[in-house]
Amino acid sequence: MTVSILVPSSLVREAEDKREATRKLGTVARAAIIFRVDRITVFPDPGFEGNYDDGFVETVLRYAATPPYLRKEVWGTRDELAYAGVLPPLRVTTRTGSGSEGSGSLRQGIVTDVGADGRVWVNCGLQHPLSLPVPNGMELTEGDRVSVRVSSREPVRAKLTDEPLPGYAVDAANLDSAVTRDDAGFTIATSRFGEPVTASTLSTLVPSTHAGSEGSGVDCTVAFGAPERGLPEILGISPESIREADSTETGGFDRWLNTVPNQGSEVVRTEEAVLATLAVLNLME
Repeated sequence: MTVSILVPSSLVREAEDKREATRKLGTVARAAIIFRVDRITVFPDPGFEGNYDDGFVETVLRYAATPPYLRKEVWGTRDELAYAGVLPPLRVTTRTGSGSEGSGSLRQGIVTDVGADGRVWVNCGLQHPLSLPVPNGMELTEGDRVSVRVSSREPVRAKLTDEPLPGYAVDAANLDSAVTRDDAGFTIATSRFGEPVTASTLSTLVPSTHAGSEGSGVDCTVAFGAPERGLPEILGISPESIREADSTETGGFDRWLNTVPNQGSEVVRTEEAVLATLAVLNLME
């Protein structure tokens, strides 16, 4: 199964400065890694991003997902990343093989040059770029990110593989298309107007829909709103239509959930809602 989360381009709209906005996105990135989210989709909320439009949210989340040994190669210097130093380390573990420093590890690489002999040069954070043969059926160009399976470091033995890259991927899409795409699976919208989550609620949700699971199970997509601008407002629907669970008026989601019922604070920040929601889904069996 795959787990995707949808966040708006206005996710950090209330942040006082770029440093604080970057820190908030670091929390979202950490939550995505902790609970094995496969994809983060940033959907547009035009006119409500505050000082953080022009792809700020998408850029910072992409940067956070890039291994430290590739960041300079991939990103160089960009205004959006002025405070990238406050991002917490993700310390991504691979789903197969050993850790990132061990023999047999899966590493992310970037194609730095394409040869005429069916080989490419790949920077994957080792001492020097590697010259690797391109597997049949795989077409690569300079700048592509690839998965490299390293079986030995002394001497270096590695090969390109079609295994998924460790960590999460980031893309951008309209909210309606993200909810209806073929691999969206079971779709959940989070809102304080949704059904409060309880132990019994979890048992009625689609089986095996939990972040962090591997193997069998259905795909799951979870959407979040922005500070002081939740999903109902973004979608232009009323809280009443959510309570009535009329799918023709609720943005096409399978379920609307309040994943922080009886909250003790007047405000639950978006990055806090992401952590809380993924933790709840992680409890499902």
